Amino acid sequence: MAGRVERWRARVTGVDPDVLDGLLAAGSAAVSLWSVHHDEVARAWWVYLLALGTALPLPWRRRAPVTVMVVSGGVSGVLSVLAHSAMPQLPLSAVICLYTVADRAGEWQRWGVLAVTVTANVVGTHSPDGALFSLITSVGAFVFGCLVRELRRLAAVEAERAREAGRRAASDAARAVAEERARIAREMHDILAHAVSLMVIQAEAGPLVVRGDPDRAVKAFDTIADTGRDAMVQLRRVLGVLKEEGSAPELAPQPRLAELPALAERVRRAGVRVELEVDGRTGPVPADVEAAGYRIVQEALTNTVKHAGASRVSVRVVREREELAVLVSDDGRGLRPDRPADGLSGGRGLVGIRERAAACGGRAEAGPGPRGRGFLVSARLPLGTTVRRAAG
Repeated sequence: MAGRVERWRARVTGVDPDVLDGLLAAGSAAVSLWSVHHDEVARAWWVYLLALGTALPLPWRRRAPVTVMVVSGGVSGVLSVLAHSAMPQLPLSAVICLYTVADRAGEWQRWGVLAVTVTANVVGTHSPDGALFSLITSVGAFVFGCLVRELRRLAAVEAERAREAGRRAASDAARAVAEERARIAREMHDILAHAVSLMVIQAEAGPLVVRGDPDRAVKAFDTIADTGRDAMVQLRRVLGVLKEEGSAPELAPQPRLAELPALAERVRRAGVRVELEVDGRTGPVPADVEAAGYRIVQEALTNTVKHAGASRVSVRVVREREELAVLVSDDGRGLRPDRPADGLSGGRGLVGIRERAAACGGRAEAGPGPRGRGFLVSARLPLGTTVRRAAG
């Protein structure tokens, strides 16, 4: 994180951090040497060398702030003892070191350095005014370093929040894509499984009756054509959302309960007697509940045609208090031995029934019919004004 901050600072200021530290060291050295040169007492060469030594460690201040503070402060202490009047009024190297320690050092190191510095300012200064000025500059540099440290911490927190928000957005987008793919897969399965099952049954029956009962054969082929056209219409409805961006989707309304008689008639043409009861007192039904109810009946009838070997199937769609009850039962062979007892853990279609019911805040069950005969699919979908959305 620190490296990224430094690169950002370099881009903003246009100066490389190492170059900036070198300039600070040169400026601090110039102030110290200028103070020695203008001292009232002529100083020996080694005093100039000590003054220069207070600034020499500064280029490494970011890498080892405490070590640089100790080395520079130690040289400054020696200079103060041996040639106090040659000390600059504003020790720039000490200010820079304190700022860096407050900004970058560990917690206990920061406060330890501050305590030692305050003590040295009080004890090592010859006048109260000088001690007060030293304290103001030292504590001021330390406070400024603390402020910069806090700003850097806040910037890191905001950056982490932004990254977390980005990860959440990407996760939400991926989840939305997965849910949409699952929804389209359910629609495609319901449409194609139902249509293909009816078409296969009619196509198999056609050659058997084409000679002995031509009229029945014609009806079988008409059913195949009608079923195929209906499947194409519903496929356009589903695939309309996948058209290229900018093109107008050709979407038909979602299937409604009013279309159940036509669905039942297609199944009757496949040779299964369908008894349909739709309660006319259901009143206004949310569009998603209507679509789910239609698809549940469609999938249950498809399973009856494909697997049950039934001669009769009963469909009831009635309102019971604040729920829409959907019941589909047949007189077929019932559960296969290899299918789990709950019925809904089997094929993709039965799983789709459960998912459709759950998406409306309802529930679905499947299993043996009354007295263990045939197969029963039942679902209850809430009709309240506020429809609960299930996560599944």
